[in-house]
Amino acid sequence: MAPRSVTTLATGKFAEDLAFNYLLQLGLRPLARNYRSHRGEIDIIMQHEKTIVFIEVRYRKNDHYMSPLETISSRKCKRIIETSRYYLQSNRNATKNPCRFDVITISGDQAEPDIMWIKNAFQA
Repeated sequence: MAPRSVTTLATGKFAEDLAFNYLLQLGLRPLARNYRSHRGEIDIIMQHEKTIVFIEVRYRKNDHYMSPLETISSRKCKRIIETSRYYLQSNRNATKNPCRFDVITISGDQAEPDIMWIKNAFQA
């Protein structure tokens, strides 16, 4: 896989920071950011009431080719699910709570982005 450009990394960080702060304002409690295992990465892990939420963040400046949500492949979902299992095995207290997989999509210009929170975007 080719290395990501500095611009791509900065855009990704911008989107993840925006999503993180958006969810904080809505009362979610942070548990982890950029959680990695040998199976993949989860952008944000938070707790929403009693539910552990695994969150994928997607940004697209425009949707001429596809929307941010359409960029999430079944392979990506599988990797997020496998990584979430690793997280739960490593954090036994988290297994007492229900879990779900959400997606935050961010589109448009970075100066005035459109944010959409999709709960239960996919299932394990």
